[in-house]
Amino acid sequence: MGEVVRAKWLARAAIGCGTAAVGVLAAGAGLRGALVVGVGVAALALIAVGVWWALSRRGPARWLGALLAVAAPVGAVALVVGAETWPWVLGAVALWSAGLSLGRSALRSARGPREVREREAPGPRRPVLIMNPESGGGKVREFHLADRARELGAEVVLLDPSAGPEQDVALLAERAVADGADLLGVAGGDGTQALVAQVAARHGLPFLVVAAGTRNHFALDLGLDRDDPASGLDALTDGVELRVDLGEVAGRAFVNNVSFGTYAEVVRNPEYRDAKASTVLAMLPDLLVGYAGTELRAEVGGEVLERPQAVLVSNNPYDAGDLLDPGRRSRLDLGRLGVLGVRVDGAAQAAELALRGTNAEAVRTLVGREVLVTAEAARIPVAVDGEALELDVPVRCVIRPGALRVRVPRRRPGAVRPAPPLSWGLLSRLAAGRVEANEGAR
Repeated sequence: MGEVVRAKWLARAAIGCGTAAVGVLAAGAGLRGALVVGVGVAALALIAVGVWWALSRRGPARWLGALLAVAAPVGAVALVVGAETWPWVLGAVALWSAGLSLGRSALRSARGPREVREREAPGPRRPVLIMNPESGGGKVREFHLADRARELGAEVVLLDPSAGPEQDVALLAERAVADGADLLGVAGGDGTQALVAQVAARHGLPFLVVAAGTRNHFALDLGLDRDDPASGLDALTDGVELRVDLGEVAGRAFVNNVSFGTYAEVVRNPEYRDAKASTVLAMLPDLLVGYAGTELRAEVGGEVLERPQAVLVSNNPYDAGDLLDPGRRSRLDLGRLGVLGVRVDGAAQAAELALRGTNAEAVRTLVGREVLVTAEAARIPVAVDGEALELDVPVRCVIRPGALRVRVPRRRPGAVRPAPPLSWGLLSRLAAGRVEANEGAR
């Protein structure tokens, strides 16, 4: 009940700030204020068009797009200053921004807590942790993770950076199980975590995550402290278990997502690892304009995505409904795959995508237990938790509900539930007390 009351007052404050922003702009700038608003909207559209040209074109058109993306906001600021309305505009922007922030907090509170349920479980007697010394720029060394794990009674297997892809991480995990390990853990990237997680799930063993990768998306959604990877080791002595789902694509596990289309085409380029930015810029025009890759078709629960440029299949749906709060999953135990399909055919759609995020017409979001991706080619590139692979067509993705026992520290930051897409109508009903907790929650 406390969260509902808090959400109500936050919604009222948000509406108050929004109303005040409009009032300040109207009172201080008058008709020129309306012109300023129009200029701002036009600038946003021009920025989106400029970015689209910069990404989807080569040569002079790319430079023209980059120039437009920079010139549009500069021109908008010049017009505001020239009209001598900038103090009022600045005040209105500050109030509007505060209203947006309060509104998101209100909607997040209205959704209520939705964390994965914790379970008490006895601690491991013979834990084995596989650590990648090079992952995340050397976090294993930086945070002395191997020494700390050994102090807590764990056996540590350090991967050999010189072995490269020839090093079979799953085989190392299987050997650890054969030698009597009763917990498997990983200090490394999400791709390595998925390989070991699959072995842990196969044998019904608890799995421990140490946030020693670059992005640590799985650790984030488990509620772990990504800024202090060593804190994940506290689960060895004072931990609880979470039962979470495990995604599977063509028999291979994934903890985060599987990408088809544009991103997968980029990741499989051998130059991508050493020169990410230049490789992306070189390949995007062919992938976005007419899409030079293999045409895809994705089927999800009877619905079909035809010729998407990109398809993202995630282990449980992402919460975000816009671009301000992307890439978060507050639940990993819903037993559903999230599917995001994108097709952008021109600058207008690119502008809408920039302004509306996943609510744009260029984006389709679906949910299902199984996803089947087909193409005319015999094999297609697929990025599995960021790792580049080529898989036989058709490619089948499924969800394995509750397949993974994850042991986490009892004391941890916890998963933060993103707010749903901002809706002033929903905020108005919430402020009036006409919305129950969790309305709109997935």
